[in-house]
Amino acid sequence: MNEPTEHLNEPSEQQGTGKRPRTTATAVLLLSYGGPNSLDDVAAYLHNIRGGRPTPPELVEDVKRRYALIGGRSPLLERTQAQARALQAWLDEHLGPGYHTYVGMRNWHPFVHEVLPDIVASGAKRLIAIPMSPQYSRVSVELYRRALEEALAQVEAPLEVHFVERWGDHPGFVAAYAEKVHHALAHKFPPDAQNVAVVFTAHSIPLPLVEQGDPYPHEVAESARLIAETVGLDRWHVAYQSAGARQVPWLGPDVNQILERLAAEGTKHVLIVPVGFVADHVEILYDIDIEMREQTTRLGVHLERTDSLNDSPLLIAALGQMVVDSLNSQSAP
Repeated sequence: MNEPTEHLNEPSEQQGTGKRPRTTATAVLLLSYGGPNSLDDVAAYLHNIRGGRPTPPELVEDVKRRYALIGGRSPLLERTQAQARALQAWLDEHLGPGYHTYVGMRNWHPFVHEVLPDIVASGAKRLIAIPMSPQYSRVSVELYRRALEEALAQVEAPLEVHFVERWGDHPGFVAAYAEKVHHALAHKFPPDAQNVAVVFTAHSIPLPLVEQGDPYPHEVAESARLIAETVGLDRWHVAYQSAGARQVPWLGPDVNQILERLAAEGTKHVLIVPVGFVADHVEILYDIDIEMREQTTRLGVHLERTDSLNDSPLLIAALGQMVVDSLNSQSAP
């Protein structure tokens, strides 16, 4: 079952006042990965992800099993829509009328090309697109850009487009995750827990891309460093999770290997900080909450993770500031 594109309020032609960026109608589009709305959607969803290549039946069944264990569907659309609603409220409060938020997905409904006609029909003159993947990679952010460009080619509209390419070092993003790490360390471990190992994780990508110069691992490491230093950590680890099914080498170190090593070194408490993700979805709710916890239980290690950012006020404020920065960059001489 497909959910319709969500409209969060009516656009306006009024301009901001005072020191606010001047604008007519501005559309703000949050771009996310997408996920199946039911187990019946899984096969078609995987077909989209794999670019139309046939999906082995055993892979379809395995993915269905994973989604069944987290409620039978992906919560990603709902989480992204909640982020869009919160961002709409932030824009209304800080910039005034004239802004309208949208959600577009790359691999499932509402697809980006399904949302663009609504943006054009709203009368928007400007589009600010923010991929909900903080660190840039050719197989994440660049594919969002391509999906947007293909959708724009299907509509006739003189939209002024600004694409936020990377924001893993944005002070607001760093503050939002630092808040979650502080809370987890203070409340998710026993009072006498010592030497909690903190492991920052992000989705792995094919290693050949890194060897060709993809900046993704450097950006992930920088996000981790900034958050760790903000929290005041003396030591932390960076690892990668959720490698795909393609038969190629994947970027490491793999988080499962890091957990094995930490257990062998006598570590009893581990905090996972999924710095490459900003909302609950299968890589959080299954890969960490189920699969990694099963592994650490066998290893005798107490595993926790930070709460997902979802519609955290600090994250929403960071997104709002990205909108302001985009407007200011467009108006600069």
